[in-house]
Amino acid sequence: MRAGEYKIKGDYHKELDKNWKYFPVYIEKVRVISKVLEKFGNAKILDAGCGEGVLVEKYRKKGFNIIGLDLNYSSEHVKNGDIRKMPFEDEEFDLVLCLDVLEHINISDHEKAADELYRVTKTGGLIIFAIPNLSHFASRISFFFTGNFSRTSEIERHIGDRPIKEFISLIESKKLKILKRIGLFPTLPIISLLTIKAPSKSLSAHRMYNKIFPFPNLCFENIITTKKV
Repeated sequence: MRAGEYKIKGDYHKELDKNWKYFPVYIEKVRVISKVLEKFGNAKILDAGCGEGVLVEKYRKKGFNIIGLDLNYSSEHVKNGDIRKMPFEDEEFDLVLCLDVLEHINISDHEKAADELYRVTKTGGLIIFAIPNLSHFASRISFFFTGNFSRTSEIERHIGDRPIKEFISLIESKKLKILKRIGLFPTLPIISLLTIKAPSKSLSAHRMYNKIFPFPNLCFENIITTKKV
């Protein structure tokens, strides 16, 4: 089953366009999350809001106990369902991924989604969020000079776009302890222009900038590892 953007674009995360402006950020996000997943071979894992289930498919082939859930997609390993009301038992999973999902739902529903993520995670288990940051560096500059944010995507796609500190406040309000937070893509002028003009050629520059300017509050994307306590 395909609905929403998958009905229009197809399996675009599986068939990556190297000219896609989010290409380098997506590649780096998958690389970071994959390094974490390799340590959870014996865990029960949920990828909530997984789209086509790129990571689900990859790690099921490796023998991992991982399942995906998405509102607009279903397949052999991806269950159709809503992150705001998930069809799983309480404390069912050792590790839950929520990667670039919250920004796609209304801000008024963020509490419901966070409550559900907390509910299905075992006590002592981990929830890993990947969240775009409306207040990234280039967005702050844009707002200063024009009064407009440089949004992380079209507002129709990212209806729940927020500054990262608001997402952090939401996470902490759910009794989730933040263990680690890293930033991807500090949107400084030169690399931002390079990313727009030549996404695939900017990947090495992204990796360099991520090491030189590892300040999550200024980055386009934050990856936040939390523990249910």
